[in-house]
Amino acid sequence: MAGEHLIMSAPITLQARADDYLAERRRLGFALRSQDTLLADFATFVADRHHDGPLTVEVMVDWVRRGQAGLGTRETWYRRMAKLRPFIRYLQQFEPRTEIPEDAIFGPEPGRVAPHIYREDEIVALLDATRQLGPPGSLRPATFETLFGLMAATGLRVCEAIHLQDADVDLKRGMLTVRESKFAKSRQVPLHSSTVDALVRFRRLRRRDVPATGDTPFFTGSRGRRLGQALGERQVHRVFNRLRDHLNWVNRGAHAAPRLHDLRHTFAVRRLMAWHREGADLDQMMLALSTYLGHTKIAHTYWYLSAVPELMALAGDKFERFVALGGADDE
Repeated sequence: MAGEHLIMSAPITLQARADDYLAERRRLGFALRSQDTLLADFATFVADRHHDGPLTVEVMVDWVRRGQAGLGTRETWYRRMAKLRPFIRYLQQFEPRTEIPEDAIFGPEPGRVAPHIYREDEIVALLDATRQLGPPGSLRPATFETLFGLMAATGLRVCEAIHLQDADVDLKRGMLTVRESKFAKSRQVPLHSSTVDALVRFRRLRRRDVPATGDTPFFTGSRGRRLGQALGERQVHRVFNRLRDHLNWVNRGAHAAPRLHDLRHTFAVRRLMAWHREGADLDQMMLALSTYLGHTKIAHTYWYLSAVPELMALAGDKFERFVALGGADDE
């Protein structure tokens, strides 16, 4: 009986709790691609310290600061703790004395910096440059022209665009189905007729080299072992960066150089500017744009109004007109 009692009361390891947590979250539809490694590292850290009893904030902070070989910044510490915090909350149901680190333990949330917003001529130059890609006569130039053009026209993330399957691109209805994007949610993205026309031309061209089935990637490699296989994200960024450096754009963002992801930001900013010029109610339109872009929080969409100079100027104009009208009424 004593042996049975010892087996029944044996403590569950932190790694076992992490495995249970990840399994539960995945059943709810979360992808959690990097969480296995992160939580395994945390569990190993706690075990190596021979920590006994409820987890403390001190232990968590020590682990966070150890990341990146101890050379991290306040921003990286903040983000590392933010990834750990949901698991700590999960643990608290088993051990109520588990401490929960405050959101501002490393100071306020690091802000996102202003992106490079592409001018129309820069996007045209980028698409022109893709047509010069080799080898001559291959599908590769059309693939990257269509991929970058689609991102500019819809604001898709690069991972969403390259993971599209042929069946996800409904050109009769003019609709994309983006499956399990960044936050494990799927959505439908309506297309402008000019975008539909470009995708029709590309699909017709691609099918000469790659016979399509429903699960065939829409954008595929064009040669060797990569023929018919989905493009890799690193490969896409490598091609974009080479074209960008060749085009020698003047960087107007706060990052080191214009990025491929800035095509998404450019789409959002242009849409907001168009609505502003049309006199639309931006508060009402923000929800539609947030859904279209696949944001999980509408605050991520409102960020553009405070972070992008073009939109800050428009908002300032609107406010000045509002004040002027108010002044006229007072007189």
